[in-house]
Amino acid sequence: MAGIPANEARALNAPFGIFGGTFTPIHNGHLRLALELRERLALESVRVIPSAQPPHREAPQISAQRRMEWVQLALENEPALIADDCELRRAGPSYTHDTLAALRGEFPDRPLVLLLGDDAANQFHTWHRWREIIDLAHLVFVERPYEPPAPAAELLAHLRGRRAPSHVALSQQLAGLWTSANIPPLAISSTRVRRLLKAGRSVRGLVPESVIASFTHKDISLLTHDEDPATD
Repeated sequence: MAGIPANEARALNAPFGIFGGTFTPIHNGHLRLALELRERLALESVRVIPSAQPPHREAPQISAQRRMEWVQLALENEPALIADDCELRRAGPSYTHDTLAALRGEFPDRPLVLLLGDDAANQFHTWHRWREIIDLAHLVFVERPYEPPAPAAELLAHLRGRRAPSHVALSQQLAGLWTSANIPPLAISSTRVRRLLKAGRSVRGLVPESVIASFTHKDISLLTHDEDPATD
């Protein structure tokens, strides 16, 4: 499944991206990253998947359903970005491996491209069944300026010899390759949004207007009491 041998090549459908996170809340930096990578990697679409029960951090106080509603609002004018509730429909921890395995079963002839931040590269070797993930999807690590990734030696060894020669290669086999991408940074994070809300300041320009308009007093109270700095 990691790839298709040259002598068994067959026509594949266009690849799509998978972009997961807690999205507490989703913000314009998330949207820009997904749109930029879709264009740069020639992806048909990007599925934005809120994590229902994040396995590597404490669950946000905001419910998964509410975070899903924000994702849907944020994407309503972006037809190439698809809000996907698959992890909300599955019981137990929201393991990336399980999500990709389900998508692979649903789309057996579609290359899958997992979009990951540099922080994910640093922690990837701790993920559930991490060695099998590249057999289900290509990996794209998004690098941030001034914050070079520091992947573990185990991950580097596992990826050796699998770097994609170009983004075109991602559409020529189902999975099994990795690459990195630099995109223009936006100084936006969910942590910054929550801190501004806590200080009673505006988050316009940082969060989609449709999401801001949906915020209730309860939403803001829960967001501003969520102190997980890794939830971007």
